[in-house]
Amino acid sequence: MPRRTPYTKVRKVGQVRPPHVRGMGDVVFRAFQCLNGACQEFLVVREDEIGDGFQIVCPACAFRHRAGDDTKLFDYALVRHPSGDAIERGEFTVLHDEYVRDGQRLKYCLLCYALKPLEQFDRHGSRQSGRQGECRSCKTVYNSIKNQSRTTDQHRESAAKRRLYRLLADEGGHIDSRAVFEKFGGTCFKCGTDLDHASKEGRAFHLDHTLPVRLLWPLTTQSATLLCAKCNSEKHDHWPSEVYNDTQLRRLARLAGYEYALLAGSAQLNEAAVKRIVADVDGFIEAWIPYPNEIKRLRQMINRYSQIDILDGASHVPPSLLDDDT
Repeated sequence: MPRRTPYTKVRKVGQVRPPHVRGMGDVVFRAFQCLNGACQEFLVVREDEIGDGFQIVCPACAFRHRAGDDTKLFDYALVRHPSGDAIERGEFTVLHDEYVRDGQRLKYCLLCYALKPLEQFDRHGSRQSGRQGECRSCKTVYNSIKNQSRTTDQHRESAAKRRLYRLLADEGGHIDSRAVFEKFGGTCFKCGTDLDHASKEGRAFHLDHTLPVRLLWPLTTQSATLLCAKCNSEKHDHWPSEVYNDTQLRRLARLAGYEYALLAGSAQLNEAAVKRIVADVDGFIEAWIPYPNEIKRLRQMINRYSQIDILDGASHVPPSLLDDDT
């Protein structure tokens, strides 16, 4: 019988858990903005302290969020069009009970000490919170160390490469994930899974690069596609026409803003990104010089799609970048 692989344990040297995180591994919080429209304070309250008779006072403006109370936001009139005759008048109010209990559920990660949405923690049936103590990001790094499969430096390098690809694609600015979520009706574009329901069960949803970042296309609020974790994994690095049927491609053209012919055709390089590289080849080389194999890959890819050798525009090319033929 083969010997069992020895069990490994990660010894944490120098870890000092902040006082506010100690004992919080299974404490769930509710987070919500103060209901006072003139206040921008964000309140975070322990879920187990929000009882039937709760009273939560905003520390910034002293507004009281109280069980059984409601807050009037405005008066309304329901009118008949086009005559303008009033059918009904009333007050638009928000119930404090519903508002507080609809707040985002959060928990502390016991490795990075950050307060994160509950769905960023995998399920753990034996824990009081029903979630693991470490967030998924930290758990991935922790397991890679424990299993000797990937080092922290490798994770850092991978993240750095992703940032560089996004810079090449001119991917800047904030992505409004809520706007993308609402545009796609809160459902996975590929399989139709209800992602609002799924996220409450701890299953993640993703904003997909509709056109692959490996081909230097950016991710923006306008162009992103909403997918569940499974469909996002299957779609990874594929061109839309390789994944979606014609009906889906037509709908995607409307939602993501790309031309139907582009989505339905074969994979294409983002020529605008190529022009940015060609305009400053020396700057491109300096940014990517820690990753010579990636420079070679990009050179080969651009040459294949655009018949351009980007290194022709460099003032000086390190010999290490010329090892492979394009």
